[in-house]
Amino acid sequence: MSSTPHDPFYSSPFGPFYRRHTPYMVQPEYRIYEMNKRLQSRTEDSDNLWWDAFATEFFEDDATLTLSFCLEDGPKRYTIGRTLIPRYFSTVFEGGVTDLYYILKHSKESYHNSSITVDCDQCAMVTQHGKPMFTKVCTEGRLILEFTFDDLMRIKTWHFTIRQYRELVPRSILAMHAQDPQVLDQLSKNITRMGLTNFTLNYLRLCVILEPMQELMSRHKTYNLSPRDCLKTCLFQKWQRMVAPPAEPTRQPTTKRRKRKNSTSSTSNSSAGNNANSTGSKKKTTAANLSLPTQVPGLGAIPNCSLNPGRDGDLCHSAAVTPSGQFKEKH
Repeated sequence: MSSTPHDPFYSSPFGPFYRRHTPYMVQPEYRIYEMNKRLQSRTEDSDNLWWDAFATEFFEDDATLTLSFCLEDGPKRYTIGRTLIPRYFSTVFEGGVTDLYYILKHSKESYHNSSITVDCDQCAMVTQHGKPMFTKVCTEGRLILEFTFDDLMRIKTWHFTIRQYRELVPRSILAMHAQDPQVLDQLSKNITRMGLTNFTLNYLRLCVILEPMQELMSRHKTYNLSPRDCLKTCLFQKWQRMVAPPAEPTRQPTTKRRKRKNSTSSTSNSSAGNNANSTGSKKKTTAANLSLPTQVPGLGAIPNCSLNPGRDGDLCHSAAVTPSGQFKEKH
């Protein structure tokens, strides 16, 4: 099978000088091609420092890696943080893998204010196994990547959903052991589960315990405290956050409105000095537009107040309470 331009290891027949490298801002998929090249440069002597440098080059400090797949006992979903990502890639090679690379086909890119999202529904993770037997495993699924929109363009979120996988054994190996039933039976068995080795699956299960302990490990490394003291400090701070009252939103000061003083005596005096026509129109206007207050300066509450005219043309005709506590008939 000949290489195609979609293959990350495709080389132009005109030589490397005729290939144009698109800048990161235009083609973030090129970062996966660079990651494949970095994984190819791994040697058997690559230690933890090499894997930390690898993760620093391609992943943000707060990056997360998520794997979703379905096993015999049901669906699984594992999410690990930045500190556990280097160890994840190293476990792939510890399980007998000699080569690892990713192929993205027909990916879609969307640009945001501070990030770039790459959605590839036809992603293939290809691993070459040297033991227990020579096998090529193609794990297919959907890969969603979120890159930071800057010069480094590192991965912020990695989500790989595995749909299916295939284990390919060369025909030459089958022909060599055609007369050996035991070897053929061994070749017919899968060496991975959903394209992942047992080393990787065991590490992902361990990460379920390790991920919540990252805060304890960081505190122990920073303050050189004992594990028991680190646990006490973390629990105390979490308890403080739980019992602390939520911050109340700042309220704007309300301005007090000044009440209008409506004196009934002035109403009666003004109505007595006007003629009949003006008095009638004034009554209608007052009854329609004015709302009488329930409190009058110098008097108590006015229990009975009606907008119907009383004697002498007054609007209110009721009993009022004076400041001395005596009742006074008001007209």
